[in-house]
Amino acid sequence: MKKLTVHPSPLTNTKNSTFQIMFCVIAALMPTAICGCFQFGLDAVMVLLATTGTAVLTEIIWQTLFGKQLTAPDGSAAVTGLILGLCLPPSFPVYWAAAGSAFAIIVVKQLFGGIGKNFANPALTAKTLLMLLFMQEMHTWTFPDGHTEVITETAELTQQKSFWDLMLGNTPGCIGHICAAGIILGGVFLILKGIISPAAPAAFIGSFALLSLIAGDSLTLRLLSGSLLFCAVFAATDYTTTPVTVTGKTVFGIGCGCLSYFISRYGGYADGSVLAVLIMNLFVPLIDRITAPRVFGSEIPRSSENQ
Repeated sequence: MKKLTVHPSPLTNTKNSTFQIMFCVIAALMPTAICGCFQFGLDAVMVLLATTGTAVLTEIIWQTLFGKQLTAPDGSAAVTGLILGLCLPPSFPVYWAAAGSAFAIIVVKQLFGGIGKNFANPALTAKTLLMLLFMQEMHTWTFPDGHTEVITETAELTQQKSFWDLMLGNTPGCIGHICAAGIILGGVFLILKGIISPAAPAAFIGSFALLSLIAGDSLTLRLLSGSLLFCAVFAATDYTTTPVTVTGKTVFGIGCGCLSYFISRYGGYADGSVLAVLIMNLFVPLIDRITAPRVFGSEIPRSSENQ
């Protein structure tokens, strides 16, 4: 008798295995990761190795201790660790980066049942925890000339930068947030491969851009600096923590874009997009419920007047 394997929802019909999907995501992250390492040198490399290696090792140890099936080979833990590392400044202490990666895997992912069952993005949750615990270290960003400075608002860092500086990563910031061209290249790759839908990123960026235009802000600066593009491409498209339908993804993206704008503009937080995605993660079950297509042939409930 063939064994029936039941997986948690949401379910999607695809020819790609989990490993193939995660491999494509890692490949899409490479342009911005390489740019960050080239810009910041060994510090960035060490942070990325610490978060990625710790994530994989932590998942293996946890699942071995509790007798669970090992899922580290599917690449999901490596993706979590890599995304977390790219969301950290290169000067961030390596040991705390590793601790944050372990937190993402154990607390946010494994304690909720593993891949496909976490309610929030593990990497962004860990980044937020590290920000709360190490406010100064998380806002100590490295400039192209090598000096570091504590900055709380992205505009302070990039207002003197040209379009090409922002596109090619010649600016301070988190390792994976500085190179807009690398992020865009990775996003286009994932869309062409059919790994992600453009609905959420387009709605995310579009709603943010619209609010920026209404307020008279510098559109280039607001879109190409900080975590906006990175979160729109690599966080708002996560299979587990985002809606299933295209309509739901669009609603989710609009919510992320609006929240990101107001948090970054009025909250004084440079990475408002991170908090925006985490907040919208909490509304995904509601969005899915509202936007779910009606089952063909289902009965419409009668009102009390017609009964």
